[in-house]
Amino acid sequence: MLIKDVEAFTVSVPAPDPAYRWREGLRGSGGGEVGILRIRTDDGVCGVASAAKPGSGAVLSGLVDRVLRDELVGQDATRREWLWERLWNIDRTEYLPIHLLGVVDTALWDLAGRAAGVPVWQLLGGYRTAIPAYASTVTFTSVEEYLDVADQCLELGYPAIKLHAWGDPVADAKLSLALREHVGPDVPLMFDGSAGFDLPDALYVGRALSEAGYLWYEEPIREYSITSYKWLAERVDVPLNVAETVPGAHMSAADYLASGCATYLRTSAGLRGGITGAMRIAHLADAFRIRAEVHGNTIANRHLCMAIPNTTYYESLVTSNPVRREWGIDGSGVVSAPPDPGIGLAPGPDYPAELQEFIHAV
Repeated sequence: MLIKDVEAFTVSVPAPDPAYRWREGLRGSGGGEVGILRIRTDDGVCGVASAAKPGSGAVLSGLVDRVLRDELVGQDATRREWLWERLWNIDRTEYLPIHLLGVVDTALWDLAGRAAGVPVWQLLGGYRTAIPAYASTVTFTSVEEYLDVADQCLELGYPAIKLHAWGDPVADAKLSLALREHVGPDVPLMFDGSAGFDLPDALYVGRALSEAGYLWYEEPIREYSITSYKWLAERVDVPLNVAETVPGAHMSAADYLASGCATYLRTSAGLRGGITGAMRIAHLADAFRIRAEVHGNTIANRHLCMAIPNTTYYESLVTSNPVRREWGIDGSGVVSAPPDPGIGLAPGPDYPAELQEFIHAV
Protein backbone atom coordinates (compact mmCIF):
# COMPACT_ATOMS: atom_id res chain seq x y z
CA MET A 1 0.00 0.00 0.00
CA LEU A 2 1.79 3.10 -1.22
CA ILE A 3 0.85 6.48 0.20
CA LYS A 4 -0.88 8.50 -2.51
CA ASP A 5 -2.02 11.61 -0.69
CA VAL A 6 -1.54 13.42 2.63
CA GLU A 7 -4.02 16.11 3.62
CA ALA A 8 -4.62 18.25 6.70
CA PHE A 9 -8.05 19.47 7.77
CA THR A 10 -8.85 22.18 10.27
CA VAL A 11 -11.84 21.41 12.50
CA SER A 12 -13.46 23.80 14.92
CA VAL A 13 -13.97 22.40 18.42
CA PRO A 14 -16.49 24.36 20.54
CA ALA A 15 -15.45 25.69 23.91
CA PRO A 16 -16.55 23.51 26.84
CA ASP A 17 -19.77 24.56 28.50
CA PRO A 18 -19.36 25.32 31.32
CA ALA A 19 -15.80 26.55 31.06
CA TYR A 20 -13.30 25.02 33.47
CA ARG A 21 -9.90 25.92 34.84
CA TRP A 22 -6.61 24.34 35.89
CA ARG A 23 -4.19 25.33 38.65
CA GLU A 24 -2.98 28.87 39.16
CA GLY A 25 -0.68 29.91 36.30
CA LEU A 26 -2.19 27.64 33.65
CA ARG A 27 -4.67 28.61 30.97
CA GLY A 28 -8.15 27.20 31.39
CA SER A 29 -10.46 25.46 28.99
CA GLY A 30 -11.25 26.81 25.58
CA GLY A 31 -12.28 25.74 22.14
CA GLY A 32 -10.30 26.30 19.00
CA GLU A 33 -9.24 24.86 15.70
CA VAL A 34 -7.51 21.49 15.75
CA GLY A 35 -5.73 19.65 12.98
CA ILE A 36 -6.81 16.32 11.48
CA LEU A 37 -4.37 14.39 9.30
CA ARG A 38 -5.67 12.05 6.58
CA ILE A 39 -3.37 9.64 4.74
CA ARG A 40 -4.69 7.88 1.61
CA THR A 41 -3.07 4.94 -0.20
CA ASP A 42 -3.10 3.96 -3.85
CA ASP A 43 -5.67 1.23 -3.18
CA GLY A 44 -8.10 3.69 -1.56
CA VAL A 45 -7.54 2.85 2.12
CA CYS A 46 -7.34 5.88 4.41
CA GLY A 47 -6.20 6.58 7.94
CA VAL A 48 -6.81 9.62 10.12
CA ALA A 49 -5.52 11.10 13.34
CA SER A 50 -6.26 14.23 15.36
CA ALA A 51 -3.58 16.61 16.59
CA ALA A 52 -6.07 17.54 19.36
CA LYS A 53 -4.43 20.68 20.76
CA PRO A 54 -6.22 24.00 20.04
CA GLY A 55 -4.26 25.90 17.40
CA SER A 56 -2.84 22.73 15.86
CA GLY A 57 -4.84 23.14 12.66
CA ALA A 58 -2.67 25.85 11.15
CA VAL A 59 0.56 24.25 12.37
CA LEU A 60 -0.33 20.84 10.95
CA SER A 61 -1.46 22.30 7.62
CA GLY A 62 1.81 24.16 7.26
CA LEU A 63 3.82 21.08 8.16
CA VAL A 64 1.96 18.94 5.62
CA ASP A 65 2.46 21.46 2.82
CA ARG A 66 6.10 22.16 3.64
CA VAL A 67 7.43 18.76 4.77
CA LEU A 68 5.14 15.79 5.31
CA ARG A 69 3.53 15.44 1.89
CA ASP A 70 6.93 15.31 0.18
CA GLU A 71 8.27 12.86 2.75
CA LEU A 72 5.30 10.47 2.81
CA VAL A 73 3.87 10.29 -0.71
CA GLY A 74 5.20 7.19 -2.45
CA GLN A 75 6.20 5.44 0.78
CA ASP A 76 4.85 2.05 1.85
CA ALA A 77 2.15 2.72 4.46
CA THR A 78 2.86 -0.61 6.18
CA ARG A 79 6.44 0.42 7.07
CA ARG A 80 5.36 2.16 10.27
CA GLU A 81 8.64 1.57 12.12
CA TRP A 82 10.70 3.04 9.29
CA LEU A 83 8.37 6.02 8.98
CA TRP A 84 8.42 6.53 12.76
CA GLU A 85 12.22 6.76 12.65
CA ARG A 86 12.02 9.06 9.64
CA LEU A 87 9.77 11.47 11.52
CA TRP A 88 12.22 11.57 14.43
CA ASN A 89 15.01 12.47 12.00
CA ILE A 90 12.81 15.23 10.60
CA ASP A 91 12.29 16.50 14.15
CA ARG A 92 16.05 16.99 14.51
CA THR A 93 15.89 20.03 12.22
CA GLU A 94 12.19 20.96 12.33
CA TYR A 95 11.74 20.90 16.15
CA LEU A 96 8.20 19.59 15.87
CA PRO A 97 5.67 20.30 18.64
CA ILE A 98 5.46 17.24 20.88
CA HIS A 99 1.76 16.72 20.12
CA LEU A 100 2.51 16.46 16.38
CA LEU A 101 5.26 13.84 16.62
CA GLY A 102 2.74 11.00 16.79
CA VAL A 103 0.07 12.19 14.35
CA VAL A 104 1.52 10.44 11.30
CA ASP A 105 2.10 7.22 13.22
CA THR A 106 -1.42 7.18 14.68
CA ALA A 107 -2.92 7.81 11.23
CA LEU A 108 -0.88 4.91 9.82
CA TRP A 109 -2.14 2.61 12.58
CA ASP A 110 -5.69 3.73 11.86
CA LEU A 111 -5.08 2.92 8.20
CA ALA A 112 -3.69 -0.52 9.06
CA GLY A 113 -6.72 -1.35 11.18
CA ARG A 114 -9.10 -0.29 8.43
CA ALA A 115 -7.19 -2.33 5.86
CA ALA A 116 -7.40 -5.39 8.12
CA GLY A 117 -11.00 -4.69 9.15
CA VAL A 118 -10.21 -4.82 12.88
CA PRO A 119 -9.74 -2.30 15.73
CA VAL A 120 -6.15 -1.25 16.36
CA TRP A 121 -6.18 -2.65 19.90
CA GLN A 122 -6.54 -6.09 18.32
CA LEU A 123 -3.64 -5.45 15.94
CA LEU A 124 -1.57 -4.54 19.00
CA GLY A 125 -2.31 -7.88 20.64
CA GLY A 126 -5.64 -7.39 22.36
CA TYR A 127 -4.83 -7.86 26.03
CA ARG A 128 -8.28 -6.93 27.40
CA THR A 129 -11.75 -5.88 26.24
CA ALA A 130 -12.64 -3.50 29.10
CA ILE A 131 -10.92 -1.41 31.74
CA PRO A 132 -12.06 0.74 34.69
CA ALA A 133 -11.96 4.51 34.24
CA TYR A 134 -10.86 6.91 36.93
CA ALA A 135 -12.44 10.34 37.34
CA SER A 136 -9.75 12.93 36.62
CA THR A 137 -10.97 16.28 37.96
CA VAL A 138 -10.31 19.74 36.67
CA THR A 139 -9.69 22.46 39.28
CA PHE A 140 -12.70 23.34 41.40
CA THR A 141 -13.22 26.21 43.81
CA SER A 142 -13.13 24.76 47.32
CA VAL A 143 -12.56 21.64 49.40
CA GLU A 144 -16.32 21.36 49.81
CA GLU A 145 -16.90 21.38 46.06
CA TYR A 146 -14.21 18.74 45.50
CA LEU A 147 -15.85 16.48 48.08
CA ASP A 148 -19.23 16.99 46.40
CA VAL A 149 -17.72 16.18 43.00
CA ALA A 150 -16.07 13.08 44.47
CA ASP A 151 -19.41 11.87 45.82
CA GLN A 152 -21.01 12.35 42.42
CA CYS A 153 -18.17 10.51 40.68
CA LEU A 154 -18.52 7.52 42.97
CA GLU A 155 -22.31 7.51 42.52
CA LEU A 156 -21.79 7.49 38.74
CA GLY A 157 -19.67 4.36 39.08
CA TYR A 158 -16.13 5.71 38.83
CA PRO A 159 -14.00 3.44 41.05
CA ALA A 160 -11.09 5.89 41.53
CA ILE A 161 -10.47 9.64 41.58
CA LYS A 162 -7.53 11.83 40.60
CA LEU A 163 -7.18 15.42 41.79
CA HIS A 164 -5.97 18.39 39.81
CA ALA A 165 -5.80 21.06 42.52
CA TRP A 166 -4.76 24.70 42.89
CA GLY A 167 -0.96 24.65 42.80
CA ASP A 168 -0.76 25.93 46.40
CA PRO A 169 1.14 23.28 48.38
CA VAL A 170 -0.52 23.96 51.73
CA ALA A 171 -4.04 24.05 50.29
CA ASP A 172 -3.38 21.06 48.03
CA ALA A 173 -2.08 18.98 50.93
CA LYS A 174 -5.15 19.85 53.04
CA LEU A 175 -7.44 18.94 50.15
CA SER A 176 -5.67 15.61 49.62
CA LEU A 177 -6.03 14.65 53.28
CA ALA A 178 -9.66 15.82 53.38
CA LEU A 179 -10.58 13.75 50.35
CA ARG A 180 -9.04 10.62 51.84
CA GLU A 181 -10.92 11.12 55.08
CA HIS A 182 -14.14 11.75 53.14
CA VAL A 183 -14.09 8.70 50.85
CA GLY A 184 -12.49 6.28 53.30
CA PRO A 185 -9.48 3.98 52.95
CA ASP A 186 -10.65 1.78 50.07
CA VAL A 187 -11.13 4.24 47.18
CA PRO A 188 -7.97 4.57 45.06
CA LEU A 189 -6.87 8.21 44.92
CA MET A 190 -4.24 9.92 42.77
CA PHE A 191 -2.85 13.46 42.65
CA ASP A 192 -1.63 15.39 39.61
CA GLY A 193 0.52 18.41 40.39
CA SER A 194 0.39 19.71 36.80
CA ALA A 195 4.09 20.61 37.13
CA GLY A 196 3.27 23.37 39.59
CA PHE A 197 5.87 22.83 42.33
CA ASP A 198 9.57 23.13 42.95
CA LEU A 199 11.24 20.40 44.99
CA PRO A 200 10.49 21.79 48.50
CA ASP A 201 6.79 22.26 47.72
CA ALA A 202 6.61 18.88 45.95
CA LEU A 203 8.03 17.29 49.12
CA TYR A 204 5.43 19.03 51.29
CA VAL A 205 2.52 17.74 49.20
CA GLY A 206 4.15 14.35 48.69
CA ARG A 207 4.37 13.73 52.43
CA ALA A 208 0.64 14.39 52.78
CA LEU A 209 -0.09 12.02 49.91
CA SER A 210 2.11 9.39 51.54
CA GLU A 211 0.21 9.77 54.80
CA ALA A 212 -3.11 9.46 52.98
CA GLY A 213 -2.09 6.38 50.98
CA TYR A 214 -2.47 7.82 47.48
CA LEU A 215 -1.90 5.41 44.61
CA TRP A 216 0.40 7.77 42.72
CA TYR A 217 1.80 11.31 42.63
CA GLU A 218 1.90 12.61 39.07
CA GLU A 219 4.06 15.32 37.51
CA PRO A 220 4.56 17.55 40.57
CA ILE A 221 7.62 19.24 39.00
CA ARG A 222 8.44 20.19 35.42
CA GLU A 223 10.04 17.09 33.97
CA TYR A 224 13.27 18.58 32.67
CA SER A 225 15.22 17.61 35.80
CA ILE A 226 15.40 13.88 36.39
CA THR A 227 17.65 14.51 39.39
CA SER A 228 14.91 16.48 41.16
CA TYR A 229 12.56 13.53 40.64
CA LYS A 230 15.19 11.17 41.99
CA TRP A 231 15.57 13.31 45.11
CA LEU A 232 11.78 13.51 45.51
CA ALA A 233 11.39 9.72 45.22
CA GLU A 234 14.04 9.24 47.91
CA ARG A 235 12.13 11.48 50.34
CA VAL A 236 8.47 10.47 49.95
CA ASP A 237 6.72 7.11 50.10
CA VAL A 238 3.97 7.83 47.58
CA PRO A 239 4.84 6.28 44.18
CA LEU A 240 5.69 8.74 41.41
CA ASN A 241 4.04 8.72 37.98
CA VAL A 242 6.43 10.49 35.61
CA ALA A 243 7.52 11.39 32.06
CA GLU A 244 4.16 12.59 30.73
CA THR A 245 5.36 15.60 28.75
CA VAL A 246 9.13 15.27 28.53
CA PRO A 247 10.26 14.99 24.88
CA GLY A 248 11.89 11.84 23.60
CA ALA A 249 9.27 9.08 23.96
CA HIS A 250 10.88 5.83 25.20
CA MET A 251 14.36 7.35 25.05
CA SER A 252 13.70 9.86 27.84
CA ALA A 253 11.46 7.38 29.69
CA ALA A 254 14.45 5.05 29.94
CA ASP A 255 16.44 7.65 31.87
CA TYR A 256 13.59 8.08 34.36
CA LEU A 257 13.66 4.32 34.91
CA ALA A 258 17.44 4.29 35.27
CA SER A 259 17.27 7.03 37.91
CA GLY A 260 15.05 4.85 40.09
CA CYS A 261 12.34 7.51 40.52
CA ALA A 262 9.57 5.86 38.49
CA THR A 263 7.00 3.42 39.84
CA TYR A 264 4.66 4.44 37.02
CA LEU A 265 5.56 5.82 33.59
CA ARG A 266 3.15 7.96 31.60
CA THR A 267 2.46 6.91 28.03
CA SER A 268 0.02 8.15 25.39
CA ALA A 269 -0.48 8.41 21.67
CA GLY A 270 -0.71 12.20 21.81
CA LEU A 271 2.48 13.11 23.67
CA ARG A 272 4.75 10.08 23.36
CA GLY A 273 5.19 9.55 19.64
CA GLY A 274 1.92 8.01 18.51
CA ILE A 275 0.89 4.39 18.96
CA THR A 276 4.40 3.14 18.20
CA GLY A 277 6.07 5.42 20.75
CA ALA A 278 3.46 4.63 23.39
CA MET A 279 3.90 0.89 22.97
CA ARG A 280 7.68 1.19 23.16
CA ILE A 281 7.29 2.90 26.54
CA ALA A 282 4.85 0.24 27.73
CA HIS A 283 7.20 -2.58 26.77
CA LEU A 284 10.18 -0.80 28.29
CA ALA A 285 8.29 -0.35 31.56
CA ASP A 286 7.13 -3.96 31.56
CA ALA A 287 10.71 -5.18 31.28
CA PHE A 288 11.34 -3.56 34.68
CA ARG A 289 7.92 -4.59 36.09
CA ILE A 290 6.83 -0.95 36.08
CA ARG A 291 3.33 0.17 35.10
CA ALA A 292 2.73 2.32 32.03
CA GLU A 293 -0.34 4.42 32.73
CA VAL A 294 -2.10 5.87 29.69
CA HIS A 295 -2.58 9.65 29.81
CA GLY A 296 -5.58 11.37 28.31
CA ASN A 297 -9.13 10.66 27.23
CA THR A 298 -8.83 10.09 23.48
CA ILE A 299 -9.97 7.23 21.28
CA ALA A 300 -6.38 6.33 20.46
CA ASN A 301 -5.67 6.04 24.18
CA ARG A 302 -8.67 3.75 24.64
CA HIS A 303 -7.03 1.41 22.14
CA LEU A 304 -3.77 1.60 24.08
CA CYS A 305 -5.54 0.75 27.33
CA MET A 306 -6.90 -2.42 25.76
CA ALA A 307 -3.51 -3.43 24.36
CA ILE A 308 -1.13 -2.68 27.25
CA PRO A 309 -1.11 -5.33 30.02
CA ASN A 310 0.78 -3.20 32.55
CA THR A 311 -1.75 -0.36 32.82
CA THR A 312 -4.43 0.14 35.44
CA TYR A 313 -7.06 2.64 34.32
CA TYR A 314 -8.44 4.77 31.51
CA GLU A 315 -8.31 8.50 32.34
CA SER A 316 -11.76 10.13 32.12
CA LEU A 317 -11.80 13.91 32.49
CA VAL A 318 -14.48 15.36 34.79
CA THR A 319 -14.93 18.99 33.77
CA SER A 320 -18.18 20.12 35.38
CA ASN A 321 -20.29 20.21 38.50
CA PRO A 322 -22.83 18.61 38.25
CA VAL A 323 -20.61 15.79 37.00
CA ARG A 324 -21.25 14.35 33.55
CA ARG A 325 -19.88 10.91 32.81
CA GLU A 326 -17.82 10.75 29.64
CA TRP A 327 -19.35 9.03 26.61
CA GLY A 328 -18.68 5.33 26.36
CA ILE A 329 -18.28 4.73 30.11
CA ASP A 330 -20.96 2.57 31.71
CA GLY A 331 -22.63 2.80 35.11
CA SER A 332 -19.90 0.66 36.65
CA GLY A 333 -17.20 3.11 35.56
CA VAL A 334 -15.93 0.76 32.85
CA VAL A 335 -14.96 1.64 29.29
CA SER A 336 -15.17 -1.14 26.71
CA ALA A 337 -12.85 -1.83 23.81
CA PRO A 338 -13.71 0.23 20.72
CA PRO A 339 -15.45 -2.04 18.17
CA ASP A 340 -14.83 -0.09 14.95
CA PRO A 341 -11.99 -0.93 12.54
CA GLY A 342 -8.93 1.27 12.93
CA ILE A 343 -9.08 4.07 15.51
CA GLY A 344 -11.21 6.87 14.09
CA LEU A 345 -12.24 10.28 15.36
CA ALA A 346 -14.11 11.28 18.51
CA PRO A 347 -17.75 12.28 18.12
CA GLY A 348 -18.74 15.88 18.79
CA PRO A 349 -16.96 18.35 16.50
CA ASP A 350 -18.55 19.45 13.22
CA TYR A 351 -16.30 17.48 10.87
CA PRO A 352 -16.28 18.20 7.12
CA ALA A 353 -17.92 15.70 4.79
CA GLU A 354 -14.55 14.13 3.90
CA LEU A 355 -14.10 12.99 7.51
CA GLN A 356 -17.62 11.80 8.37
CA GLU A 357 -16.87 8.15 7.63
CA PHE A 358 -14.14 8.11 10.30
CA ILE A 359 -16.26 9.25 13.27
CA HIS A 360 -16.41 6.68 16.04
CA ALA A 361 -19.87 5.28 16.71
CA VAL A 362 -21.12 6.29 20.18
